[in-house]
Amino acid sequence: MDSTELIERCDRLAALAARRLAFPTANPAASARARQLHDHLDGFVRPRVADIDAPLLVLLLGPTGAGKSSLMNTIADAEVSKVGVLRPTTKDAVLYASEGDSHRILASGRLSAIAKERLKLAAAPASSDGVAVIDAPDIDSVERDNRELADVLVETSDLCVFVTTATRYADLVPWEVLRRVRERGLPLVVVLNRVPADEHDRATVVADAQRLLGQAGTPSAPGPMDLIVIDEGDLEPRVGGLAREKTRPLLERIARLAAEADERRTVATLALAGALKGLAPLAHAIADDLEHEAIDADALRRIAASAYAEELASLVRALEGGLILREEVLRRWNDFVGADQVARFISSGIGRLRAMLLTAFRGTKAAPVTVVEAEMTSTLEALALRHATDAARRTAVAWSDRSQAAALVARNPGLWSASEGFGPAIREGLDRWMRAIVDDVRAHAGRKRAVAQVAALGVNVVSVAVMLGVFVHTAGLTGTEVGIAAGTAILNQKLLEAIFGEGAMAELIANARARLKALLTSLFKGERERFNALVPAPGGLRELAAELRAAVDGMAP
Repeated sequence: MDSTELIERCDRLAALAARRLAFPTANPAASARARQLHDHLDGFVRPRVADIDAPLLVLLLGPTGAGKSSLMNTIADAEVSKVGVLRPTTKDAVLYASEGDSHRILASGRLSAIAKERLKLAAAPASSDGVAVIDAPDIDSVERDNRELADVLVETSDLCVFVTTATRYADLVPWEVLRRVRERGLPLVVVLNRVPADEHDRATVVADAQRLLGQAGTPSAPGPMDLIVIDEGDLEPRVGGLAREKTRPLLERIARLAAEADERRTVATLALAGALKGLAPLAHAIADDLEHEAIDADALRRIAASAYAEELASLVRALEGGLILREEVLRRWNDFVGADQVARFISSGIGRLRAMLLTAFRGTKAAPVTVVEAEMTSTLEALALRHATDAARRTAVAWSDRSQAAALVARNPGLWSASEGFGPAIREGLDRWMRAIVDDVRAHAGRKRAVAQVAALGVNVVSVAVMLGVFVHTAGLTGTEVGIAAGTAILNQKLLEAIFGEGAMAELIANARARLKALLTSLFKGERERFNALVPAPGGLRELAAELRAAVDGMAP
């Protein structure tokens, strides 16, 4: 694979890593792996593939108080990195490089992931061209930002110098970072500082450190040295550094790299080869994360879908069983529709009722249209709000029992009830629903030649009769309201049959019922989407996982 194709593959992989970062995740480790891949590609692989002869970046890495800054001062033969008893002393990255190398490194984008205010520049002489050294914040710092900055620098370097002490070399956190160094095949030098002067103790510490390095399978830089031992008290007070004699192997190595372009290229090529080899395992690990999250997202979405579907079905059943309006409202409508003339003619047949509709309601009291519409709206709103809140509560409870979703619910307390916009949305929807019934009544009046009858009563009166026809049934009602509801249902039916005929009446009511169900379904879907929006679409996660696997297939040299 030539460099042009490799750069294109790296660009594709970086874009996929950026897409992964855009997906919300409750798994910090998964997020860290995605960030690691993105930073590694942007900070090292792409710039190094584009320019194999770019300056080497040597990273000084280690735990708090290990002596990284002291080693940096020794390398520079000047106090360029602050040392002291305050931990962590190094809070920002210190880049020691010649002016030309600094411009070249920064222009390449290798350190673009680091905020400008967190990168301090220390000028090196022109004789050091080709090699830049960077002092990282402590990898076990109590400051999270410091640890994250150190992690970014691991992804950008060509050579890692790990500085630790006789009392810290076995600490867990540093070895976790060294695991990443091993994964990306980064050449490594280990500086073991403050080793006891006693020969037996010294030998014991060195042997144990070598054992741990061997078990970890950490790579080493080319050359005879991979472990530099510095005794307790081997210091260079003049520059606040470590004794030059003890660090001479590293100093000479850096000097040779600065002097010999071929040797720099060897190190750069070795680091690049290791980086490319490490891309596939990292990308596959991220793909595994995505596939596991897709399974979790499926489960969470099913929980929400089930809760909202069950509550919607319960609401629809309640409406189909009869919407119970207040007795006084039903009685007022019953009194209006059951005018004496209408009641008498109902028993004489629909034909005679239809013939007298033009005069039946003249002189009667005004129809309580506004009262019934307001009652119907408030009752429907209250019922829908109750069921929507129950669906939200059931979903939030179930999600809270799952570790990957509990944090999402905790950050969104509004999920425990219907949304603030649900009430206004259902009121607006019911207003549209009522207007649609009015339009439907007008259309059927013209089609069935019932214009005069509708005009006699008023289109709003007939429309309310249709609305009540959607709900008012005898089924499921008890007590005094049975008689009132049943009487209202019968009178509504006879009235609508007289105007439109039995078939058209049934069609009007069926249309109104279907529109109401569609409205409620849409509103409940919108409420459920509050939960769905918190987890990525499973299909998108699986698609991205497949693309990541394909992107690294055959990528390593």
